[in-house]
Amino acid sequence: MADLKIKICGMEFSNPVMPAAGPPVRDGLMCQAAARGGAGAIVTKTISVEPADVPRPCMAEVKGGFLNTELWSELPKEQWLAEEYKLAKATGLPLIIGLGYTAEQIEILAPLVAPYADALELSTHYVGNDISPIINALKAAKQAVDVPVFMKMSPHPNIQEIAQAVEAAGADGLVMINSFGPCMGIDLETGLPLMGSANGYGWLSGAAIKPLALRCIYDAAQVVKIPIIGVGGITCGRDVAEMFMAGAAAVQVCTEAILKGPAIYGKIVKELDAFLDQHGYASVVEIQGLTQRKVVEQQKTATVAIPSVDLDKCTLCGLCIVSCPYDAISRDTKLKIAADKCFGCGLCISRCRQNALSF
Repeated sequence: MADLKIKICGMEFSNPVMPAAGPPVRDGLMCQAAARGGAGAIVTKTISVEPADVPRPCMAEVKGGFLNTELWSELPKEQWLAEEYKLAKATGLPLIIGLGYTAEQIEILAPLVAPYADALELSTHYVGNDISPIINALKAAKQAVDVPVFMKMSPHPNIQEIAQAVEAAGADGLVMINSFGPCMGIDLETGLPLMGSANGYGWLSGAAIKPLALRCIYDAAQVVKIPIIGVGGITCGRDVAEMFMAGAAAVQVCTEAILKGPAIYGKIVKELDAFLDQHGYASVVEIQGLTQRKVVEQQKTATVAIPSVDLDKCTLCGLCIVSCPYDAISRDTKLKIAADKCFGCGLCISRCRQNALSF
């Protein structure tokens, strides 16, 4: 069994998997359910000064992903302070409290939640080229509390620039990414948008945004020293391993917990442990930032490669043959790849269900 324990900003986690701020931690009882389900820490649903008026319908599963018009907590801050945080704190796990959104709102909220918080997570939603609102919100939190403050970031083309600015302003860590959008889905039976917002728009989460999350984490990890908590599209333990390889120090799960329930945290932890064992890694920390190190090594010796075939694993299913755009793969009694035709695109490797192909 691999060592799954991590330590971030002085907080010790039995494993790196926690809920993301959202419906799976909508109140204290759901926070307790997440703890029973195997989470290594608790993140509470974001609150603001006033409860959210969430447009409905507000959630829908779409091909490859998930649409939502979720906002911050629909429960008033007074209820969180009187009841919900106490229930969440009773789990005994590190408690990261979600707050939003402006500096003025954070200035009010941060002192109120400080007695319960082991850390704060600030949600900022999307920014354009002016990042002063999120910097001001961060400074307001840092002035109000003496616990770590993490900034949750939305995907952005200039993610490195923003990450560096947030680090320079005093953030103790980053959480990335938030859901992506605005996006849209349509009910073909009625012709109406799937989401109940005024314009029918929603925000995309789930498996579809994992490549985007990985890119943001990978880029940010190259330019900041503070820890990054990866979130976006995690459905299994292998996804967690990808996040760590990109540079994450822990992960959060939201959409999959909505779809599968709180037991998903423990399931993902077990799958992560199995992956580490199968690949000979002694701890989850061992793979953190692995991709960056591998890319540096590869750039020194990069050449176009032809995939090799593990004949013991290959079942001759033909999936790689059908999808090869260069007509380079054939089979008789065994799979063959024509070196003079193969472009080295790698598609066949990603499609092979038996892991029989590799560079």
